[in-house]
Amino acid sequence: MVAGFRDFDLKVGTMSMGPRNAITDVAGVQVGHVTVQAGDINTGVTAIIPQPGNLFQNKLTAAVEVINGFGKSAGLVQVAELGTLETPILLTNTFGVGTCVNALIRYGIAENPDIGRKTSTLNAVVCECNDGVLSDIQAMAVTEADALAAIASAGSEVAEGSVGAGTGMVCFGFKGGIGTASRVIRLAGEARHLGVLVLANFGRAGDLILPDGRRADPKQPPQSEKGSIIIVLATDVAVDHRQLQRICRRAGAGIARLGAFWGHGSGDIVLGFTTANRIAHHLDVDTVAMERLSDHRMDEMFRAACEAAEEAILNALCAATAVQGPGGASRPLFADWLKAQRAS
Repeated sequence: MVAGFRDFDLKVGTMSMGPRNAITDVAGVQVGHVTVQAGDINTGVTAIIPQPGNLFQNKLTAAVEVINGFGKSAGLVQVAELGTLETPILLTNTFGVGTCVNALIRYGIAENPDIGRKTSTLNAVVCECNDGVLSDIQAMAVTEADALAAIASAGSEVAEGSVGAGTGMVCFGFKGGIGTASRVIRLAGEARHLGVLVLANFGRAGDLILPDGRRADPKQPPQSEKGSIIIVLATDVAVDHRQLQRICRRAGAGIARLGAFWGHGSGDIVLGFTTANRIAHHLDVDTVAMERLSDHRMDEMFRAACEAAEEAILNALCAATAVQGPGGASRPLFADWLKAQRAS
């Protein structure tokens, strides 16, 4: 079992975490990975299935917050405009986006043969980070089969660290990757959840500040911030598109708490969805009723987004395992730094 930040007797924030401390604490959400490693290649695909069933026919309310837009993701413009999500979400490396888009289109057409012929086309959502430091990105090693296998492998247990899309990622000069965390919100006496999954590939070496105030230095030469982070945020709380975008924006506070300043070369993107307020593809009515959270309860959602994002990044760092890339490139492990601190 990989280590999480709490395994080092450390914690983030004040809110309670969900039973798995994962995005899959939001019922119905599943995550799968395919890791691709051979020679100088360390890459892969991570799939987030927002809900079971036909997503094209029964869409989810969704939102996007672009904190800094140095990125090559696909599908975000339509999500921002229409406020809906109609495919699984795939994460991969920068040069794998087109391949994963094609895979999602084929996946959608297999479920809905009328796509593009008798009804609208499909908005495939793929987000990316550049893993070129630890992987030969020009090899374009990710295949459509990898993307579809990641979807097929999805389940409620989330592997973290150097897996899937996170295999070749770097964060604050340490080995980065996939991380997840969740928070519990109580509404009308019932437990609700907000969870995040991050693809952490951002931050200047030496800038990482832990919740207890320590600065974690990987002893790497500091460079301009050229990496990126993708945050996928899920909740089972009934919110509308406007509220969801506001919640996504607060996930940026979790990034900033750790010492990042969203540099010029960084693509920092939050994509959120709620499993409430589903939207049918075919509607024969003029108006649609929607339940939404009272705005006076939004602060709890904001805090949950901030805390879960911060902890998910730290979990990605703690869970990462060693990877060697082109020319023997590697990055130190944050877990080793924490162990050395504890022993000193």
